[in-house]
Amino acid sequence: MNNHTYEAIVIGAGMSGSWVAKELCDHGVKTLLLDRGPNVKHLQDYPTGSTYPWDFPHRGAVDFEDVEANPIVSKCYAYKEGATHFFVKDDVQPYIQEKPFDWIKGYQVGGKSLMWARQTQRWSQYDFNGPDQENFSVSWPISYKDIAPWYSHVEKFVGISGNKDGLDTLPDGEFLPPMELTVVEKYLQQTVRENYDDRHVIYGRCAHITEPQEIHRQQGRAKCQHRTICERGCPFGGYFSANSSTIPWAERSGNLTLRPDSVVQSIIYDEQTNKAKGVRVIDAITKESVDYFADVVFLNAGAINSNAILLNSTSQRFPNGLGNDNGLLGKYFGFHNYRARITATCNQFLDKYIEGKSPTSAYMPRFVNVHEHDQDFKRGYGVAIYTTRYRNTEESGMGQELIDELMKDKNFGPWQVSAMMMGETIPKATNTIQLDSEKVDQYGMPLVKFNVSYDDNDEMMMEHFYSSFEDIYAKAGFENVKRIDTGQAPGLDIHEMGGVRMGKDPETSLLNGNNQMHLCENVYVSDGACMTSTSTQNPSLTYMALAARAANHYVEDRKKEKES
Repeated sequence: MNNHTYEAIVIGAGMSGSWVAKELCDHGVKTLLLDRGPNVKHLQDYPTGSTYPWDFPHRGAVDFEDVEANPIVSKCYAYKEGATHFFVKDDVQPYIQEKPFDWIKGYQVGGKSLMWARQTQRWSQYDFNGPDQENFSVSWPISYKDIAPWYSHVEKFVGISGNKDGLDTLPDGEFLPPMELTVVEKYLQQTVRENYDDRHVIYGRCAHITEPQEIHRQQGRAKCQHRTICERGCPFGGYFSANSSTIPWAERSGNLTLRPDSVVQSIIYDEQTNKAKGVRVIDAITKESVDYFADVVFLNAGAINSNAILLNSTSQRFPNGLGNDNGLLGKYFGFHNYRARITATCNQFLDKYIEGKSPTSAYMPRFVNVHEHDQDFKRGYGVAIYTTRYRNTEESGMGQELIDELMKDKNFGPWQVSAMMMGETIPKATNTIQLDSEKVDQYGMPLVKFNVSYDDNDEMMMEHFYSSFEDIYAKAGFENVKRIDTGQAPGLDIHEMGGVRMGKDPETSLLNGNNQMHLCENVYVSDGACMTSTSTQNPSLTYMALAARAANHYVEDRKKEKES
């Protein structure tokens, strides 16, 4: 037992778990970091990180047989020939869909921090006030002022490119210089400024280093090279990943033990002390069961697997899952609605085109139901705005004739504009993650079962988005405006949230304001599972800030105990 005992165990070495490990190790806490996937070391384990497009068998496209075999994961925007090895194939961990749900998984050390979209927006107090303002879910036990210092703490370490926009709906942060918007994005920004008081087009803040600071040099990270092949892993460390940043930082402290290929089956509850005493792990290679012990457990396995682990952590005291006396575990699961898009053509600025690539876009923060409820639906949406010009090429002919056509001077078509809604969904008791009572996976663990769907609120929000951007596009003089409903199932947004929500009352929530379980306070849940509501912003920055805050809460509590 002594060989398997640590002060802290962190389950999940991804976006949020690596932040917990970093913070604990910085404070001298001997920490075991577990991940169910293989190790991925920065620089060493990016096999396609510097591969040229012409060196791929299919020039970067995923072949037909792969798509047929993986109809779910192949829907993901980042599932490309150079990155398929970082995604879990559909047959590896099957799951049950009572309603359609696309679960995109990345099982390796670093998790989906290797393949994320890298958009980083803070929440505002309007987001934390949302459930109270519009009477849904339960009250958040924290406010913006509680998390604001941790946003700053994370942003400085991660490296966030952005502008100081001065918007109360999207608080400013600790920013590195921004990259440049396109000429059409700047034009749209001006059009919106001249025609609307309640909405703004801004630069999409992103986790890319544009001007390395000393803290980034200490991590061994360099400036973003604008390669936009981030999902392969970045050998420069230009964007934030756990692999290039938080995990190696924690390892240098000498306080971290990293154990990959460790599938956590359950958290072990001690009936005598009324605390968790460790975790039960199945070795992914040998299938042997191993127990590890610690004073504190941080659960950061990703929202879905964190729910599943807690549901599978049964005992005499908690027969329905750890801390689940109120029966809410796995309920009020949330996500973002990405179905609605609207495209158009801009026939202006035809003397301009884009040289190079940018890893971000323009962005419009939420502008409806902000100060008061003013729509037929609850909450609102943010919008990502993309503009580009495609080169016209003549591909007829063969041999030298074809080469001559392709080598002609650049001839671009008109500017293409696309806006994508990211709608806040309302967590509902009927949106659930549960465990199947009969079917198990390769490790003998129950299959995850989803019952998650859109509702009328989502449909009304989409209609508002469409009509709002038709008006914006008309004022900008754009043409060929088209509404698009992708019809995609929940899950493809890859913003899984909730199921182990924070709250003030143990009767209506599972975690307190410090991310501790109400009924088992030495277990912290500090990933997306803790979210009480979903807001409209990309959530990873908030996950990291909450994780860092939770880890430091434990450190401060430990210090107080020693002093007393």
